[in-house]
Amino acid sequence: MNAENSPSDSPLVIHDMTVAYGRKPVLWNIDYVSPSRKLIAIVGPNGAGKSTLLKAALGLIPRQNGEALFFGQPYQKVRQKVAYVPQRSSVDWDFPISALEVAAMGCYGRVGWFRSVNRDAKNRALAALEQVGLGDVAGRQIGQLSGGQQQRVFLARALAQDADLYLMDEPFAAVDATTEQSIVAMLQALRDRGKTTIVVHHDLQTVSEYFDEVLLLNLRLIAAGAVSEVLTPQNLKATYGGQLSILDAVGQRMSARQSVTS
Repeated sequence: MNAENSPSDSPLVIHDMTVAYGRKPVLWNIDYVSPSRKLIAIVGPNGAGKSTLLKAALGLIPRQNGEALFFGQPYQKVRQKVAYVPQRSSVDWDFPISALEVAAMGCYGRVGWFRSVNRDAKNRALAALEQVGLGDVAGRQIGQLSGGQQQRVFLARALAQDADLYLMDEPFAAVDATTEQSIVAMLQALRDRGKTTIVVHHDLQTVSEYFDEVLLLNLRLIAAGAVSEVLTPQNLKATYGGQLSILDAVGQRMSARQSVTS
């Protein structure tokens, strides 16, 4: 358990969570207590259960065992405090809805479902689109946007919600380097405002640059904590097995970073 948070006030507590597809386990006996006000990466090889961890915690897919609590409560009781950004590939981009309407969905917890979005909510949504650099395409249908723009629309929806915990499933997928850096800056700004963000991340080599903490996952939770403490050769080998080229690249990057900061 992380010393900074008790289970009653942690943004996310997962206890004894197991998920299986058919008879094949995808996650096994996961226990995790997230810290507050941190940028946290979930990393591991393909098929390690990274996206499944977020979906199962939110109740989007069934759990065979265990529970997940957000700020000490089940998700349904604190929905407005938790924002979720899914993978871009999981969204129906042909649905006839504008970028502004998608961003305004983040305000539904305040204006209520089945009610028209009021002017304040539209202003919040437009401000969120401006924040991610998409104010000029607010009226465009989402299917007409590029992959990077579509990803940023869903980030805008999360920003409009003004949550306390952000769960993001590979937000850097299908974006260029400039957009990736702007998203990182946005996540760091959220952290500086006291928010917590947990990100499924595919690029192990940028973890030490982007994140404060990391959760290493491969069916089981291998290790979790501060990046400098968790990204050890032993933990990486336990997570990635014999993929030595990955381990060598990460080790070289962290060594270079430590020499610059020392």
